[in-house]
Order: sequence, then structure tokens, then C-alpha cells
Amino acid sequence: MAADASLYDLAAVTIESFDFDLDHAFGFYDNIKNWTRSEKGYELFADIGEKMEFPGVKRAKISKVFHTSKQKLLLLFDYGDEWHFIVQYLGVTEVKPGQKLPLIMESSGVVPNQYGGFEEEEEYEDEDS
Repeated sequence: MAADASLYDLAAVTIESFDFDLDHAFGFYDNIKNWTRSEKGYELFADIGEKMEFPGVKRAKISKVFHTSKQKLLLLFDYGDEWHFIVQYLGVTEVKPGQKLPLIMESSGVVPNQYGGFEEEEEYEDEDS
């Protein structure tokens, strides 16, 4: 990600890289194990006018939030289902000519289904039976 991108941009790329729909609220928190006890955070709710403890994600620039190599934040997506993604700052790197950002550097494992494995077609088939 570009250093001047916002946390909103980072969340969008992260969520969409898992083929999830960006259709729920989210926040970034410094307490990875228990986000409710975070001392620092950024929340989409603040951007939409809710009175929150933490500032919003749309104006928070990556370069201002991430300060040290290996720094991690929890990206909590969908407060109902609570999808947890850990994002980590690995440092500054040069962008090669012709290289576009954002860039996924590594991927492994099986992508989970955002909606728990339910397929719309299967639901409709069951209704027709």
C-alpha cells in the first residue's frame, strides 16, 4: 500500500483480497487479543457521524498510524461475525517501474467463505422442493 493511503483503503484491499464484500463496519485496534481493551484504534463508525472513542479510518493515513517495523493492528471486520485480520507494517520498499499498488506479496491457505458456506442457489433449491 502507498504510505499516503488511508486505513479505509487498507481495509478495503484486505477485505476484498479475501473475496469478501465490503458491506459491514470495521475498525483497527492495537489490542489484537482483546479489541475491546485497545488503547488506540480507528473506527468507520466515527466517519459516519457516530460518537466513538476512536477517530475514523478515512483520514487516518498509513504513514501516520504505522511507525515501527513489525507493528501490528487488528482489523476487525463485521462486528456481528467478528472477522479478525492482522495487518502488519513490514517497512518501506521501493515501487518498481510499472508496478501497481496495492500489491499482494504473499498468499497462503484456503480463503474462508464470508457467509458461512451458504450459497444462494442452494437456498433457492431447498425452497422449491
